[in-house]
Amino acid sequence: MNKLNSLILTIVLFFTVAGWLQISAQNRVNLSPVTVNGRWIQPADNYPAVPVWGHLEGIRVGIAPTSGPRGLFRIYAPYLGHEEDRMINFIAIEPIPSGEEQRGLSELEMSALDGVRGKRFWSSDNPACTDPQPATSPAKGVIEEIEGVETLTLYIFSETFENGSQPYVRLRFYQNSPYEIELTTYACNGSPAMDHLILTATMGNFARLRRLYLTESAKYSLDLWPGYNDSHFTAHDETPVNNMIRDKKGGVYFIAAPDEEDPVNAQYASDTRGNWNYYGKKATQYWYSPTPDQNMKGLVNGRYTYWASNSPIPGGISFENFELKSPFKNGERFIFGVTPLPARQFIKQLDK
Repeated sequence: MNKLNSLILTIVLFFTVAGWLQISAQNRVNLSPVTVNGRWIQPADNYPAVPVWGHLEGIRVGIAPTSGPRGLFRIYAPYLGHEEDRMINFIAIEPIPSGEEQRGLSELEMSALDGVRGKRFWSSDNPACTDPQPATSPAKGVIEEIEGVETLTLYIFSETFENGSQPYVRLRFYQNSPYEIELTTYACNGSPAMDHLILTATMGNFARLRRLYLTESAKYSLDLWPGYNDSHFTAHDETPVNNMIRDKKGGVYFIAAPDEEDPVNAQYASDTRGNWNYYGKKATQYWYSPTPDQNMKGLVNGRYTYWASNSPIPGGISFENFELKSPFKNGERFIFGVTPLPARQFIKQLDK
């Protein structure tokens, strides 16, 4: 991304974030709250309803119109001591059609349905691609046992991207994995062939993720982009799959964590918006691929200032986007996790 395009993007994002901060609280008030069903959180039967699903005592996922920009999964981790509406991260959908380089951008593209920025998402209990549905008439999700483990499953669809791509994602929560979400990627019939369908965690700056943990080393954001103090995104840093940590089953982990001992008491610039102030427990975030392609790469980029602002991030540049980029295969599974364990402790217990 050149500097002019990055500047335009920053201006657009500034007005976007100002808008959703103003209206998000109003949206939530007018929606029926989530319900508790055993160990699960599900949308209410009374519409319009809050579209949030997940573990009662673990990780959860939501879509707009809950707080945040449209075209993003909201990732909630209340077990870290966060309020119900506090996202630990967002996940965007970014398809790349065959033979192209440019990504579709679910967060930034204008909707063809209503002219609002951000692709419209909706939910279903089955994988049949349908016309757009109201996000506030959410599917409940299907509770069932799979190989003796209780699960909650639903499907999230997006309106068609500007590049013609029509992806969708299956979300599945497992009873015995309270800090993980399984995201399986698909393309609707009629969608152009895709080289990649990237799910990218887009808000590493909130937790100030700075260290990547690899097989025999680590990468540190301050070393990757020394002296960088611009207000735009850096170029991506790439990690080949062979440098990622493997488990006994052959799956790979791409792991990021903060570097601060006490992120809660960081000193912020006076013009930093309060929503960037971190609170709660520290956490390690990771992507896991159970069947990695040999051409898979782990990508991160960085920011020196908080998104849509010129406010410097305490402690220096940190990772913003954090993702696995792999050749697209219909039905490929990815896991996104947010564990309260420190990174080295999490890695130590992987194969136990």
